[in-house]
Amino acid sequence: MRQGLLAGLVLAALSASGAFAQAPLRIGVMGGFSGVYADVTLGEVEAAQMAVDEVGGKVLGRPIEVLSADHQNKPDIGAAIARKWYDVDGVSMITGIDTSSVALAVRKIAQEKGRIDLNTAAGTVDLTGPACSATGAHWVFDTYALANVTGSALAKAGNDTWYMLTADYAFGHALERDVTAVVTANGGKVVGSVKHPISTQDFSSFLLQAQASKAKIIALANAGGDTVNAIKQANEFGITDSGQHLAALLMFSTDVISLSLPVAQGLMLTEAFYWDLNDETRAWTAKFRKLRDKLPNMNIAGTYSATLHYLKAVQAAGTDEPKAVMAKMRELPVNDMMTKNGKLREDGRLVRDMYLFQVKKPSESKGKDDIYKLIATVPGDQAYRPMKDGNCPLIKN
Repeated sequence: MRQGLLAGLVLAALSASGAFAQAPLRIGVMGGFSGVYADVTLGEVEAAQMAVDEVGGKVLGRPIEVLSADHQNKPDIGAAIARKWYDVDGVSMITGIDTSSVALAVRKIAQEKGRIDLNTAAGTVDLTGPACSATGAHWVFDTYALANVTGSALAKAGNDTWYMLTADYAFGHALERDVTAVVTANGGKVVGSVKHPISTQDFSSFLLQAQASKAKIIALANAGGDTVNAIKQANEFGITDSGQHLAALLMFSTDVISLSLPVAQGLMLTEAFYWDLNDETRAWTAKFRKLRDKLPNMNIAGTYSATLHYLKAVQAAGTDEPKAVMAKMRELPVNDMMTKNGKLREDGRLVRDMYLFQVKKPSESKGKDDIYKLIATVPGDQAYRPMKDGNCPLIKN
């Protein structure tokens, strides 16, 4: 009896002192920080920390902690990390989560637990389709937008025959599907495709098949180190010298830096962010580079954006309860250095402008980081798939 009374008095004292209120709000940043996607994901943790610092390191009187983990591009590892973070470590939100197969696995865990996942770095459009979630969001790009912006521009320019070189997993399959639809809608034809394993080092046989197709466009439905290696080897084989053109359907500024302008010049690509767009993006990039000296890409900027909007929503909701926070995230417009007046839809898609860029020629560049020229700004309602077409179970047409 006395023990119970003593325990009650201790709990009351802790409550009165605010000890419980000071329990940290934990955010998890998960990514493929080693392997084929390392160069495009390293920097996401620092970006999330920048958002935390921007709100003063606390929300609702609680200190904010950022956890990080490498899922190694393996869905089972990603799912295990998510389960531990949610169940054991008290993580309220997970972000980053590149690699589509991992993203879909983490989404299942988040749905099971009723927790928040804000995906900034995976491509599959299924995250706002069959795998949509009331407590999940897709923040930066997806395969539909990449196919729609880059694919439409190239197809409308008279490139009516395409050959797909596709990474053999969920992301590559989704991107090939979406590009094929765009090319066909613009009167073109995909004359063939070949699948390659993720992280392959030798693209010679795949590129020779693409070259033999005589297609005007060889479209790379892959990402990270796979895209870089494919372009390098295509350049070595002289494929583009014969009149065929490469289309990098998902390419990052970090990839262009890795390739160099002499190799990447002329490539058309779609991104949601570029460091040199305006004074805000330049100022943010300068702050980021004090933490990690590399050019930030859209994955990195997106992790900052998603984390900042989440923290603003927690503050506005007065709680970190997932559904209340998600309601605020949808209610509040997304405004930061990357996104202006963005709107988070019911299916989890953040609707924001996308940009069509062309990689500069060396003669056009004013410095090593001056890599893009802006070709077009595509409003979000034109770039992304209409919500009614996504087959998201949350949406009643």
